[in-house]
Amino acid sequence: MTRRIDDLVYAAPAGRPLHADLYLPGGSAGPWPVIVWLHGGGWRFGDRRQAPDLSRHFAGRGYAMVSIDYRLSAEALFPAQIEDVKTAVRWIRATADRYRLDAGRIGLWGSSAGGHLAALAATSGPGTFESAASEHAGFSSDIQAVVDGYGPVDFLQLDAHRDPLDRPSDDPESIPLPPGMRSAHANSFESLLLGGPIEQHVERVAAANPLAYERPGVPPFLILHGTSDATVPPHQSQLLFEGLAARGVDVTLCLIDGLGHGFLNRQQFGDRAAGPTRLRRAVHGVIDERCEQSAIGFDTIKAFFDRTLAG
Repeated sequence: MTRRIDDLVYAAPAGRPLHADLYLPGGSAGPWPVIVWLHGGGWRFGDRRQAPDLSRHFAGRGYAMVSIDYRLSAEALFPAQIEDVKTAVRWIRATADRYRLDAGRIGLWGSSAGGHLAALAATSGPGTFESAASEHAGFSSDIQAVVDGYGPVDFLQLDAHRDPLDRPSDDPESIPLPPGMRSAHANSFESLLLGGPIEQHVERVAAANPLAYERPGVPPFLILHGTSDATVPPHQSQLLFEGLAARGVDVTLCLIDGLGHGFLNRQQFGDRAAGPTRLRRAVHGVIDERCEQSAIGFDTIKAFFDRTLAG
């Protein structure tokens, strides 16, 4: 039986409390590896309760799960969101003994905007988007694994790979953008995050791109994207895969035929068959490609964390 501890305050930037919910496994004494869930919502909407069933995925299977709020773009512009994510990781290490958490085994798992923040936290690494005055500054924000679900990467390339006719996704449960919405618009999620039209803020676009940062020790990635995603084109995840593979990062890309945007919010993800999945795996820069007919789902994510966060 898992135990849930709600409304923990992990940070208070400018006196504004940010909350986390903690899900702890039952039946063992720990310390447990930790997975941090980062919700989607275009950096504009959503909160820590917008998540899969974190007791089932995966507190009931031996992981401490942490779901956090971060400042949304209506409250604070970028880079506040990534600063909050890194503060949350440091807080986990600061409180590890209290909650029997394994401070050496922390992964990030995010969807859409949360996937972007997970990827950016991993590639930028400790010391970027942080300062000596940051909360819990005596602890590292380093992480050991990342699952990125359909997160954007290069905002300036989004529009070029969208369907110009705005045809709906083949996936009836896909989360759509409003008809005619483009990232270059001043009221797009990306522009609202950066404080103005993205084409007028190319330096901020670059700072928000996970591939803008090169450093040793980038942790393994699992990237999931549906081929029918009309909100964040799958080309974005292909960019991330290729950029990480070129740097020798252990990275796997699953392009799932027929799925649209938002499938990680479905409690039955992987319980029923989608289309075939194109798998691309790169280890030390060597890429292997194949087509997988079996279902990709929550068990795929757990298997990745089992491999990368194994004690």
